[in-house]
Amino acid sequence: MLRFPPAKINIGLFVTHKRDDGYHDLETIFYPVYSCKDALEIVPAEGKTTQLYITGLPVLGAATNNLVMKAYELVEGFVGKPLDPIDIYLHKSIPMGAGLGGGSADGTYMLRMLNDYYQLGLSLETLLEMSLSLGSDCPFFLNDQPQFATGRGEQLSPIELNLAAYEIRFIIPNIHVTTKTAFQHILPKPASYDLRKLEVLDIENWKHYVVNDFETTIFKVHPELQHKKQQLYDEGALYAAMTGTGSVIYGIFKKGDR
Repeated sequence: MLRFPPAKINIGLFVTHKRDDGYHDLETIFYPVYSCKDALEIVPAEGKTTQLYITGLPVLGAATNNLVMKAYELVEGFVGKPLDPIDIYLHKSIPMGAGLGGGSADGTYMLRMLNDYYQLGLSLETLLEMSLSLGSDCPFFLNDQPQFATGRGEQLSPIELNLAAYEIRFIIPNIHVTTKTAFQHILPKPASYDLRKLEVLDIENWKHYVVNDFETTIFKVHPELQHKKQQLYDEGALYAAMTGTGSVIYGIFKKGDR
């Protein structure tokens, strides 16, 4: 069984409130980007235990701590008995620590694949609960459709946003931004724009209304990222921004513009 977990970008990202549980409430749009994707395959195991094999871009940490394995453990725990062992092959094309949600996509896709592979019949509600335990943005990857997200990122509602007429280009700096760094100096405040209205706002006007609150703090630590953003505008981007807590900067261009 082979699937291709896509990357996602944040279009706008407002940090609106710090919660008592230590998390922050957000308002953002998650948008899937299928031109940037990992490859995830599961096959019957050659040995007696489940193993994860990773190729492609480097992945920090032990394989046992990868969200793909965490997803396997979650499903096995929910079923309440050992699953038939499988070999898992993960080829990474989405960089880590970039704000593109690669790890979250991989973990959530593994939940979906295991449900199909073992014919478990897990409900969407169950998969949602499991995915949320993997990460705040994981529920988005249960359907990969553009979503307006609130709460920790898990409260999702579909939004009619179609960027098929545009090209999304990335600048991927060799910078790893930690979540701690991103939130360290963030000042929560009400969203300055209702992102649910984005679908009726001309894309050339997005830069006047749609911001990523983390740029304020991250650009101070890594000013070169602000230069990368300006570089995309200089190249003709209609809109450019950092995605998530960074460090990837993306630009939206009319197709054919070079």
